[in-house]
Amino acid sequence: MAKFKLDEIDHQILDMLIDNTRVPFTDIAKKLLISAGTVHVRVKKMEDAGIIKGSSLTLDYKKLGYSFIAYVGVFLQNTSQTKFVLERINEIPHVTVAHITTGKFNIFCKIRAKDTSHAKEVIFKLDDIDGVYRTETMISLEESINDKKRLMHSIFNEL
Repeated sequence: MAKFKLDEIDHQILDMLIDNTRVPFTDIAKKLLISAGTVHVRVKKMEDAGIIKGSSLTLDYKKLGYSFIAYVGVFLQNTSQTKFVLERINEIPHVTVAHITTGKFNIFCKIRAKDTSHAKEVIFKLDDIDGVYRTETMISLEESINDKKRLMHSIFNEL
């Protein structure tokens, strides 16, 4: 497949969708002075090219009672156990992100919990997985930066 080329209109459409994935195409069209059909066609092309992969919903976990965030580095007894351990991690719903990593940890996870006691339960579940040698936890005091748009604009400037 040939490389998909984004133009300034595509950038502006993506910019608005990153702010709010539910913004109607008609609203985007009005702001960009193009037709809603044009927005629809451009979004469809970006989806077909794999640039847009679905849409997501942003939840306020604090309002839902899950404001505690911790990062857990997982050490494996053997790297050949990675797939098995990841399958077990995937069964723990409070582990929201898991990465296979190089360096100190074999796997690096983000967990969301209600409080420290709840986080301890989640961490113990990770520790109990066959193949996990040990874990190391870091508590997040505050999420200071979470800005997808800065990266997106940097990527656009490189294109």
